[in-house]
Amino acid sequence: MALFRYVTPLQKNHGLYYLQVVLRMGKFMKTEVAKAENVKRDWYIVDAQDAVLGRLSTQIASVLRGKNKVLFTPSVDTGDFVIVINAEKIALTGRKLADKIYYSHSGYVGGLKEISAGKLLEKKPEDLIKKAVKGMLPKNKLASAMLSKLKIYAGPSHPHAAQQPKNLAF
Repeated sequence: MALFRYVTPLQKNHGLYYLQVVLRMGKFMKTEVAKAENVKRDWYIVDAQDAVLGRLSTQIASVLRGKNKVLFTPSVDTGDFVIVINAEKIALTGRKLADKIYYSHSGYVGGLKEISAGKLLEKKPEDLIKKAVKGMLPKNKLASAMLSKLKIYAGPSHPHAAQQPKNLAF
């Protein structure tokens, strides 16, 4: 049986109160917050052959953020490394290969560039997955650190065999 009591924080003048649970033994339940130096990072490998781009990207973004871990903390980069192979064989649903357009601008007048998803898949299939995953990560300073843990390769080979990546199937 748990007892409840109110404990005031350091800012007593703001009138904020926290509810803590006191156990029968007199110990408090505490939420563990991850620290960047204590996070253990694993390596995972994902085969993108015949996988749908959006569905695969959401799962990759979740692992990069660390949402699959018990110690997930939104303000700390707790994610794992993800290796994606066979990026050239990824699938898009519907008519997205022809209709989906990616835009970029050089910063100069008339410098708007556009490329369809089909042409981007032919030229740089790694960028197609990278752009999709980047859009699913938080828009803050941690996003670049999370995105740097994503390694994408067009073919079936990769140079990360020494890290002994585990297969990640979705």
